[in-house]
Amino acid sequence: MRSGTILLTLGALCLSTLLLAESTAGLHWTAPAGWVSKGSAPMRAATYTVEDAECVVYFFGQGQGGSVDANMQRWTGQFSAPGGGHAVPKIGKRSVNGLPVTELDISGTYAGMAGPAMTPQDPKGNTRMLAAIIENPAGNLFVKFTGPSKTITANAAKFRQLVDSFKKE
Repeated sequence: MRSGTILLTLGALCLSTLLLAESTAGLHWTAPAGWVSKGSAPMRAATYTVEDAECVVYFFGQGQGGSVDANMQRWTGQFSAPGGGHAVPKIGKRSVNGLPVTELDISGTYAGMAGPAMTPQDPKGNTRMLAAIIENPAGNLFVKFTGPSKTITANAAKFRQLVDSFKKE
């Protein structure tokens, strides 16, 4: 009886892990526990809400979405330092399961995305973004976790857990 309960519990845990796992472009990842999936949408392979913040996994297609450096510059340009001026990002490179990853960490006043098809946002102070670009032969994945600094800081380890979970299928 006891071993049957243990097996049932292990089976439920495995199933819950599979339900949280997602994939696109030949890559598979697992969302951290407690992150609420809002599903996918055009160009969004996954969207998660985390308290009052949002984490999005973007996939635009093979060879699409711009270079790593262009994205780092664009994302940096969406922030200004408190009191004005340029916010200074922390950018690093590493390998995750054999995939090159470039990461960005930036804080300040977030102006959001702008462009002809996007509605301008009011700047939001005390905002932080953790972002990663996972380089993949079938197309890069762009992961952005943006929200109030306190929320992003409290969930930074879970963001790293998400990025660390990306692997080839």
